[in-house]
Amino acid sequence: MEKIIDEKKQGNTLVMEQKAENSRKLFIESYGCAMNFSDSEIVASILSKEGFNTTQNLEEADLVLVNTCSIREKAEQTVRKRLQKYNAVKKINPGMKVGVLGCMAERLKSKFLEEEKIVDLVVGPDAYKDLPNLINEVEEGRDAINVILSKEETYGDISPVRLQTNGVSAFVSITRGCDNMCTFCVVPFTRGRERSRDPQSIIEEVNDLAAKGYKEITLLGQNVDSYLWYGGGMKKDFKNATDIQKATATNFAQLLRLVAEAQPKMRIRFSTSNPQDMTLDVIEVMAKYRNICDYIHLPVQSGSDRILKKMNRLHTREEYFNLIDNIKKMIPGCGISHDLITGFPTETEEDHQDTLSLMEYVQYDFGYMFAYSERPGTLAERKLEDDVPEEVKKRRLQEIVDLQQKHSKLRTQRFLGQTVEVLIEKESKKSSAHWSGRNSQNTVVVFDKENYKVGDFVNVKINDCTSATLIGEAVGYSDNN
Repeated sequence: MEKIIDEKKQGNTLVMEQKAENSRKLFIESYGCAMNFSDSEIVASILSKEGFNTTQNLEEADLVLVNTCSIREKAEQTVRKRLQKYNAVKKINPGMKVGVLGCMAERLKSKFLEEEKIVDLVVGPDAYKDLPNLINEVEEGRDAINVILSKEETYGDISPVRLQTNGVSAFVSITRGCDNMCTFCVVPFTRGRERSRDPQSIIEEVNDLAAKGYKEITLLGQNVDSYLWYGGGMKKDFKNATDIQKATATNFAQLLRLVAEAQPKMRIRFSTSNPQDMTLDVIEVMAKYRNICDYIHLPVQSGSDRILKKMNRLHTREEYFNLIDNIKKMIPGCGISHDLITGFPTETEEDHQDTLSLMEYVQYDFGYMFAYSERPGTLAERKLEDDVPEEVKKRRLQEIVDLQQKHSKLRTQRFLGQTVEVLIEKESKKSSAHWSGRNSQNTVVVFDKENYKVGDFVNVKINDCTSATLIGEAVGYSDNN
């Protein structure tokens, strides 16, 4: 649930520059969070060296891969339908091989391969470098599987192919796995224990993106605030590190500073944060560097201490408020968004009211709101009964959504009459005469195109707004170009 799922991107087919020498065709489709889409870029990079060009035509593919998500039931059902479609095409093109990548692959390996026999290849999120060997196995008529979770793999040495990108913004993965055993979440079981990537390889990737003309990067991890590099290995083993390793370790605040200083004109974002791990030094670094955006995605999940405990969230309501207070004090006007789950097992009306009152205290810019659905393999599924009736979940979710709408409108209205810096990302969906981009606080801004182009930093005076979008007029380039 902590992984943000952008519904508009689900099922995107990835396309990369064609290599004349490559003769095989790869069709790769992604579902789930930004981490999955980032992983698909790594996979495409590995397979490009194995003679594969991407295609958007399923019928001509030699290899079809679907990168999956186990976070939400809807994503799982969608992937199953896609696998049925692939297999229908396979009857026309019997040489085509079908594989499942990612989180669902790890969890449903035996079902997919042995029971349902709907795929040839199952590859977990830490085994992408083994793809060439696994493809050879399949071509020799054997099913192939590697879902071993690694203690070291970070893919720091793979330069991802940027697929279907706008050429302006890119994800840079900094950690893999998660050590937080939130009872509603399957990530620790599908992506393994937490390990961080060498900061030098991160800086090199950021510098490379800047050289290619990218203007914004998002540092990406299941839980970026717990980033910790001490020479390699899992975070949980840091206690066994040598004194030198401990003294020279790099934490998230230090990494953020290194990235900001490496490319002063590049916008820096990060996602996702965890309240229990976000420290004051991160907020201090954000406040110090102009190119680090004034925006934090800070999932809270519930406003009730009792429910937070049931979720195994290692922060209290009071601690969360203290963190919010510090953010607002040190970065006035900072955009803050949330994840919230309603209807978690045993949630009472009083617990629900605690969530609404927390929202009133924070007044988030926007949020990702879900009714609880039991996910196989989680601690909650094994230990807690899903006892809140569906109609109660729906009603509570609607109350949360309605309150968020009200707060979102208040948060966008604060920009009326102000001039904000916007990075142009694409044409507006609603009008080909307008550009669309985001301000530092991650709010979408639309304005007349005039002579500006994608990738420009533009100062925009805000004249109107909805609860999700700012509408304005360009008043000139910003000094960031």
